Amino acid sequence: MDNTAANRPSGMFGFTIVWLGQIVSVLASAMSQFGLTIWMYEQTESATALGLMQVFFITPFLLISPIAGVMVDRHNRKMMMMVSDLGAGIATILILIFQAFGILQFWHLYFASVIYGLGMAFQWPAYSAAISTMVPKEQYGRANGMMSLIDAGPGVLAPMLAGALLPLIGLTGILFIDVATFILAISVLLFVNIPQPPRTEEGEREKGNIWREAAYGFKYIFSRPSLLGLQLIFFAGNLFTGIMFTLLAPMILARTDSNSLMYGTVQTAGAIAGVVGGVIMSAWGGFKRRVHGVLGGWILTGFGASLLGLVGGLPIWIAGIALSALTGPLVNASNQAIWQSKVAPDLQGRVFSARRLIAWFTQPIAPIIAGTLADFLIEPQMRVSTSSLSQTFSWLVGTGPGSGMGLIMVFCGIAAGSVGLIGYFIPAIHNAEEILPDHDKLKKVEPESEALPA
Repeated sequence: MDNTAANRPSGMFGFTIVWLGQIVSVLASAMSQFGLTIWMYEQTESATALGLMQVFFITPFLLISPIAGVMVDRHNRKMMMMVSDLGAGIATILILIFQAFGILQFWHLYFASVIYGLGMAFQWPAYSAAISTMVPKEQYGRANGMMSLIDAGPGVLAPMLAGALLPLIGLTGILFIDVATFILAISVLLFVNIPQPPRTEEGEREKGNIWREAAYGFKYIFSRPSLLGLQLIFFAGNLFTGIMFTLLAPMILARTDSNSLMYGTVQTAGAIAGVVGGVIMSAWGGFKRRVHGVLGGWILTGFGASLLGLVGGLPIWIAGIALSALTGPLVNASNQAIWQSKVAPDLQGRVFSARRLIAWFTQPIAPIIAGTLADFLIEPQMRVSTSSLSQTFSWLVGTGPGSGMGLIMVFCGIAAGSVGLIGYFIPAIHNAEEILPDHDKLKKVEPESEALPA
């Protein structure tokens, strides 16, 4: 640490400055994504072409995540946070240059998505681990509630802002704003003090080649039943909610004769509820026993999500998505605070990357399950009024187009809520906070000199 580090903003104040830079940057990126999605569809008129952008993003992201976690633990945290912003910034600059010279082609977006995915692989473990050293552990819930606003807030504002600005400044202008906010986010990081984590005996003992350290993140989780149990709660819950939200758009469109306004209304209601939940969590900080936020939150999320499949139309859909989105920040921030409290900061890059890889493993699975059940099994049965399935559940989800998808969503919502309920009956999960020691009670070793200033 240099001599001026002590005079730089730190603690919750320093974190808030970083957070402000990030939320502005993410909002601008969401505006760019909105504009590029429209541009891509105008060029290709293909849903597959749009879907491939996600494939080109998620594939390098998942492949490099374990390595990114090792790099976060090995190197200066501030530098790793900058790397994540720089990767996204480079991708946007390339698109801006191609667009400004009138040579942008749709395959350029695939190449940019790869760069963006590589940069984002560093972002979550780097920022999550940085919170552990910047903020007192009593403030973890509040800080993570603020981070949830970075996910939810742009979903409300970005489409409106981008829609208003596109006719005035065009796609080039929006991309330029995005690049400017990346510069702002990196400049903010230079301004604040981000302490390096103290080295623990376990962290020093597990040093080795990059592959050994990457595997250690998984070893760490699987050797601790409480952390593994919490992770399996999320794996199962994400699987069931992933199936549900894959079917949300086709179910609403099928039941409303492709009324995009009604679908957009439901999406907006969910985004607003997510922002409200994030604001509440930022001000409140969550339950003192954070496991109640995780397990109780999953119960409420599942109950709200199950409402989405019921017969009743727009009011029921808004109520369901609002409840599930409102409790999302409580679940995620509470869980994140537990992990940040229990995992030593010098191990968090590896461990948190392993967490993300396990949790996101459901992403390619859920759409396959959802599509297969809806297209080939449940939906056809529910459209036949004489089928036993239709006769049994028509009072619950109605009949006709979309009713089969609604039935899948009801049962997946119940299953997601049951995941939280089951956690209360497993001592290793319910008592995780008492079983696992806080990282500040672990044995430390003498600090090493840092390569970069804080």
